[in-house]
Amino acid sequence: MNYVVVYEKSDTGWAAYVPDLPGVVTTGQTKAEIRVLIQEAIEFHLDGLKEDRLPIPKPSAEAEVISISR
Repeated sequence: MNYVVVYEKSDTGWAAYVPDLPGVVTTGQTKAEIRVLIQEAIEFHLDGLKEDRLPIPKPSAEAEVISISR
């Protein structure tokens, strides 16, 4: 499955979250670091859902970059 991950830069580092998996969030110093952490967080979350016999949410979020020229 392919889930959309949103990356956000802040004054102190980076954050990432998965819109289709509420609560799957991570922060770190670099984008490279949080790429690894968010992958681990997604896998951990999905494993927990399977273990608890809960449904795995199907990916439904979409993302697009819109360019504005001024």
